[in-house]
Amino acid sequence: MTTMQNFALTWTDASGTPRASAVAYDEASARELKASLESGECTDVEIVAVKPGELPGAQG
Repeated sequence: MTTMQNFALTWTDASGTPRASAVAYDEASARELKASLESGECTDVEIVAVKPGELPGAQG
């Protein structure tokens, strides 16, 4: 049996506002989004493992 792991992201946008993803991603997609956010002036970008149906809140 294969268990799929879900990931979400938290970050701080360029204006200093804490943000969190509204959907969960597979690991490869989460890594791509992290790289994209970091290249777009976002800071404190973190990939967070989540359970199905859960999402993180924005930190801050």
